[in-house]
Amino acid sequence: MPLLIVFIGVMLLLLLMIKFKVNGFISLIFVSLVVGVAEGMNPSKTITSVQNGVGGTLGSLALILGFGAMFGKLIADSGAAQRISRSLINKFGVKKIQWAVVLTGFLVGIAMFYEVGFVLLIPLVFTIAEFAELPLLYVGVPMAAALSVTHAFLPPHPGPVAIATIYKANISMTLVYGIIIAIPTVIVAGPVLTKFLKKIDREPSKNLFKAKIFTEEEMPSFSASVLTAVVPPILMAFSAICEITLPKTASIRQFSEFIGSPLMAMFLSLLIAIYTLGIRRKKTMEEIMKVLAEAASEIAMILLIVAGGGAFKQVLIDSGVGKYIATIMTGSNMSPLILAWAVAAILRLSLGSATVAAMTAAGLVLPIISSTNANPALMVLATGAGSVIFSHVNDPGFWMFKEYFGLTIGETMKSWSTLETIISVMGLIGVLVLNMFV
Repeated sequence: MPLLIVFIGVMLLLLLMIKFKVNGFISLIFVSLVVGVAEGMNPSKTITSVQNGVGGTLGSLALILGFGAMFGKLIADSGAAQRISRSLINKFGVKKIQWAVVLTGFLVGIAMFYEVGFVLLIPLVFTIAEFAELPLLYVGVPMAAALSVTHAFLPPHPGPVAIATIYKANISMTLVYGIIIAIPTVIVAGPVLTKFLKKIDREPSKNLFKAKIFTEEEMPSFSASVLTAVVPPILMAFSAICEITLPKTASIRQFSEFIGSPLMAMFLSLLIAIYTLGIRRKKTMEEIMKVLAEAASEIAMILLIVAGGGAFKQVLIDSGVGKYIATIMTGSNMSPLILAWAVAAILRLSLGSATVAAMTAAGLVLPIISSTNANPALMVLATGAGSVIFSHVNDPGFWMFKEYFGLTIGETMKSWSTLETIISVMGLIGVLVLNMFV
């Protein structure tokens, strides 16, 4: 019955948005309230759950997305994004630009959560698509695939590191196995998938991206552009390396955890960008602040829609849907790798959040490792793979992809949801194959 209510809720959400054209944020809040009450929650507790979901999502993402949007707009409006994209195109050529985007996505995504990397790279995607006259998804899908693959498989990304900590897995081996799985997975989920999305050709949202072709003199140097753009992943990677190699009491580790947290990394990067791409290039502070204000106003609706997805997710958690699923799955006798993947996948489908699904699944299947002698590193990858399957309307990441690329819900499912499912299924296949040899 709980899963039936979730299914009906998702169908109601699709009906409101597709048939009646109701705003995504309003639809998500309405459906969250309906599902919460239908699942047996007290109406006042349902409202509290919605508020906690919105607050929890915005609390962790609002500042990061806000700083990220400002940082990205400075990179775009200063000409740095065009400088980087032009250099990538010249180096790789238009025919191989997808591989440049994939490589960039790997480097940026390996140290930060998906949402942060997405906001950081989206101006680059828009600029490359505009400058090279390529379909937006042709460039955007490989970027999203690279970010999502790192989220699922590769330490020092915070997700795999957190799961590995629960399973007491060797992080170095997790990284080695993860790379083996990640390379073919990102090729299929990125460049190969775009061959089947040719009919979906959207222009960048005019509110999020205003095309401007800069002259050579107007653009900052390539070194200044790249060094500014890579500050966030460098800070986060430094923090991850210190966390892995140094004891908790080490002062360097404590300092790295401060500057390498997503919030501080984006804030510090923004301050650096204000200098390197603004003040140093003779821009007045008034001009710079105007750019930042425009960036903040442009992502307001995206923030609300992402918050609505967080409200729906929280209602599903607080109503006991996660525990209900866990109870059903823990009585199974299937392979521990498949079980870890399946539990994470069902939690992901029901709750939306890949991080919540992965962490919950890890806690549930942890006892299986000791009783079955399953390889902990492969269990990390199986859990990570299950946690990213078929992102849909209860996942804030779904709405980010939809709104930034200006897609319909159907187009988002054909592109983003399909991309995530490919990563999940190929991850499971890769884990099962590796299990035959290790």
